[in-house]
Amino acid sequence: MTKSSILISLLQINAIKLNPANPFTWASGWKSPIYCDNRKTLSYPEVRNQIAEGFKRLIIEKYPNADVIAGVATGAIAHGMLVADRLNKPFVYVRSAPKKHGLENLVEGEVKAGQKVVVIEDLISTGQSSLAAVEALKKAGCEVLGMVAIFTYGFNHAAENFKQSNVILDTLANYSEMIEIAIEQGFVNKSHLELLKSWRNDPENWGK
Repeated sequence: MTKSSILISLLQINAIKLNPANPFTWASGWKSPIYCDNRKTLSYPEVRNQIAEGFKRLIIEKYPNADVIAGVATGAIAHGMLVADRLNKPFVYVRSAPKKHGLENLVEGEVKAGQKVVVIEDLISTGQSSLAAVEALKKAGCEVLGMVAIFTYGFNHAAENFKQSNVILDTLANYSEMIEIAIEQGFVNKSHLELLKSWRNDPENWGK
């Protein structure tokens, strides 16, 4: 299994949609030629297993001493659970905000101080919510070994956020590889290549 096979799967099931001629509008107000919804992968057994196997191999290779797998709510809960099951590891997930009742947990499940954790994420945009999950695990006393995600847009400020937080990030697929494969496989026209590259360089002002 390669990165290209995962990217082709994401494009085929429209988990990644590309429309340079009629851009999407994100919740932030940004105009974008791409919309990524990796929750769709859960409805396709072959694709979700492809992703889980990719994560499994990556974690065995890079983090063989991991004690716990953690998923970031909500998009990575299912993916994290699938990986934890394959690795026979404990699983927890991290909420975006504490529960407003009961124990007011931020980390759901059981972790112990000193445990080594690998964090699963579905999509990396700016990285802020992903790194907030890492911080919550650290506050719970865990040692976060790194984060693995399905896809990243590859924004420069995201890379800087991870660097400043001293968190290692690996992904199964990324934007730069995706646009090359999308053109090669005919999902978008070759004439859109420069347009797609320019968005990633300045997404906030692109399309204005």
